Amino acid sequence: MPSFDIMSEVDQPSLKNAVDVANSKIAGRHDFKGTSAKLELGEKLITMFGDTDFQLDQMKTILLPEMTKKKVDVRCLDYGDVQKISGNKVKQEVKVRVGVEQDLAKKIVKLLKDSKMKVQAAIQGDVVRVSGAKRDVLQDAIALVKKDITDFPLQFGNFRD
Repeated sequence: MPSFDIMSEVDQPSLKNAVDVANSKIAGRHDFKGTSAKLELGEKLITMFGDTDFQLDQMKTILLPEMTKKKVDVRCLDYGDVQKISGNKVKQEVKVRVGVEQDLAKKIVKLLKDSKMKVQAAIQGDVVRVSGAKRDVLQDAIALVKKDITDFPLQFGNFRD
């Protein structure tokens, strides 16, 4: 029975490269000289440190184009609240969302069931497996999901015949 997976992944080397390039641009800008502005990349987290909220916004305008150049979808970012840390410094944590979250997976399964297509969708961890009798039906299912889910980067892969 033909099937495919709906998943969401971020190319970690490209993300690391984008953060490194953004850090070097921040270090080279005269309006950031003598400040604590920097980006740190964790496992699934980017932490932005700065002196003011305005600096954090400026750092975003540097980081986002770099991520786009490296083909990292910026829709995977989930911005946290700006937090005050020692003195007048601020930081903001930006989660890098990897995998299809449970509520989004349920939305995809409901979307496919409501469409009356002859496909079955099952949530398997952070992946949604879709199977159907024919390839054409699966391609229609991909088109439907692409059209309806636009606020989160999804990839379609692991095709099996």
